[in-house]
Parts: sequence; structure tokens; C-alpha cells
Amino acid sequence: MKVLVINSGSSSIKYQVFDMKDETLLAKGLVERIGIEGSKITHTPIGGEKITKEVSIPDHKVGIKLLIEALLDDEHGVIKDLSEIKAVGHRVVHGGEKFSGSVLITDEVMVALRENIELAPLHNPPNIWGIEACQELMPNIPHIGVFDTAFHATLPDYAYMYALPYEYYEKYKIRRYGFHGTSHRYVSQRAAEIIGKSIEELKIITLHMGNGVSFAAVKNGKSIETTMGFTPLEGMVMGTRSGDIDPAIVTYLMDKENLTSKEVYNILNKKSGLLGLSGISNDMRDIQKEKAKGNSRARIAIEVFVHRAKKYIGAYAAIMGGLDALVFTAGIGENDELIRRDVCHGLEFLGIEFNDDVNNRVRAEEAILSKPSSRVKVLLVPTNEELMIARDTKEIVDRLDK
Repeated sequence: MKVLVINSGSSSIKYQVFDMKDETLLAKGLVERIGIEGSKITHTPIGGEKITKEVSIPDHKVGIKLLIEALLDDEHGVIKDLSEIKAVGHRVVHGGEKFSGSVLITDEVMVALRENIELAPLHNPPNIWGIEACQELMPNIPHIGVFDTAFHATLPDYAYMYALPYEYYEKYKIRRYGFHGTSHRYVSQRAAEIIGKSIEELKIITLHMGNGVSFAAVKNGKSIETTMGFTPLEGMVMGTRSGDIDPAIVTYLMDKENLTSKEVYNILNKKSGLLGLSGISNDMRDIQKEKAKGNSRARIAIEVFVHRAKKYIGAYAAIMGGLDALVFTAGIGENDELIRRDVCHGLEFLGIEFNDDVNNRVRAEEAILSKPSSRVKVLLVPTNEELMIARDTKEIVDRLDK
């Protein structure tokens, strides 16, 4: 079975094609700058040459058409006929309380996705555009929705409720949802495989560190706590997001700077985090370079990031009643050995014996970063959300065929 995985953003579409017979990646690509001057598609057949084509892409439907053409191309394609694609798996950011797992996309599901737009106004609309374009161009195959929030549907009520008047939960479903769930699910399962134990008997903290950052406490295979909340703004310091702050800061800034709610929202989401602290960049690589030159704001940005990470790790170990594995993933987690080192140093009391020699040698590859004698295993596991989406898609389609 060949599965197409679609991740549709506001101005881009990422795609991958898997042969699920052996989970082989056949091709991947990116349609970018949709509706913007300079739009293009980059297509890479695995083992082949990367092809970039600049072309007008006014909307998502044209973008989907272009990627289908790329997959069918006589020279660079990976399928002979579109009928080889047996299903499409779609990344959907927000499932709200309606979806605790991946689902076959039906008319009723589409209604629910639209209802959740107010919970994810930046993400769910382009997810929906991608689904609608694919359904129109590939109408005779199943389309599966895989939700970023679904893995965190197992959070207990005392973990997802905010201490606000209960009526706001009843009226508006204001609660903690969590995000990056597909990544947390993949890396926690893969970590258990690497350790050689059943995930049902492990206490794992997964650290998804990219431009967006979220941690999860995964106990016995289930997410029981996570850093992001009602929106992806809560939790860890991120590239441009503030993470946790005193909520009174919002009204204080509105009064002092004569700001609207939208302006404060924009500051907290797009001008804060590593960018706001450092004044340099939202990219940890740039900040590390400046720290090495003695830049004091780069230093404080990194130290705030590391301090917050340690605080969450300690809290999650307490919540789970112990810790068996700590897992680094995503852009910073996979590639920044200095952040991994700084986060782990000082956590010896938890049972972590960090292996600096191994840590210094590895980037973006599976590795055990703790010493053999370490009671708590520290791992680097590159995330693979697309494969997780493809697996869920295959599983649902297999059930439909029975």
C-alpha cells in the first residue's frame, strides 16, 4: 500500500509518499509560497535528484495538482498511475475534545474541524484547504485525519483544567490540549524499542525542541502531562513564543504601551522567546554563535531556555513518580549538543549519567547519550511525524477493508 502524507500550511504544503509494505520513503517535497510571488515546488525522489520548479501557485488546489504531477513524472516520479496511492494521511493541528485518535475524514469530521477553527485559527484553516483540495483531486480513496492534539487526549482532568471559573470550560472549552502529539507519540514508542522494554512499563519525558518547543510526560505509553496548553503559546520558551508568563503582564503591557489585545498576542507569539530575549534571532544556532563571542543577551537567552527545561523535567519526574528515559528530538534537540549537555548536567540526582563523548559526536541520528551504568536512559531520537501519520492511515484503511 502506498500512502501520501500531506502537511498543509497557510502558504506551504509538505508531502511524503511511503510504501507501507516495508515503510519505505519513496519521495518527499515542498510546495511553498502559495499565493505569494516566487512560489515553487521542490520534489525529491529518494535516491534521485532534487528537482525545483518555479511556477505560479495561486492556491492549495494548484499546489496539490503540482505535487501529483511530480509524483507521476516520467523521469522523477515514483508512481506510474495515481491509483497506486491507496490513501492520503493529513496532519491536522487541532482536534479539540472531539478526537482522541486518528479518523477517516467524513462530512461530519469536516464540520467538526471547522468548529475547531477558533481554537487554532492559524493552523486548522490551511489544514482544511489541503484536505478539500486532495478530496477533489483524489475523490475515490480514503482520507485520514491525524491530529496533533490526539495523543494528549489521555491527560487527566486535573492536568488539563485551568483554575478559571468552570463556566468558561463549559461554554468555550477553555482547557489544556497540548500539541506536537504525533511527534511525542513517535519518539516515545521508538525510545522504548531502543531500550528494549515495553512502553507500557516505562516513564518517559519527551523533549520536542524546535522553533516550537513542547515536553510531554509519557507514563505507561500515555501522555499524562504536556507543556503546551489551550494554545501552543503556553509552556517552554520557544523561538518567538514567550512560553509561561504571569498573565497579569498582558493587561499591564496593554495599559503601559497602549496596546490592543491583538498587538499583545502578536508580541507574545512572534516577538518573544529566544528572539525577544537575545535580540539576535529565533534560531538557536545563531544565538549559540553569539554566546561564544561573549554576547550577554545570547547567554541569558540560552540560560533561560535551559533553566526552564530543567524545571519541567523535574516536575514531570515528580508527577510520574520516577523516570526511566529522557528523549531529545526536533531541530534543537537533534542537532544542538550544547543544549543537550546543559539540560542534562545537574540532573544526576534523577539517575542520569550523561555521556559527553557520545553526545559531542552525534547529530540527527538515533543514539543513547547516557552511560551504560545510567539508571535513566538519555536518548536522541529524530522525530518522524510523517511516518506516524502514514502508519495511522494504513491502520485505519486496513480496518475499512475488513
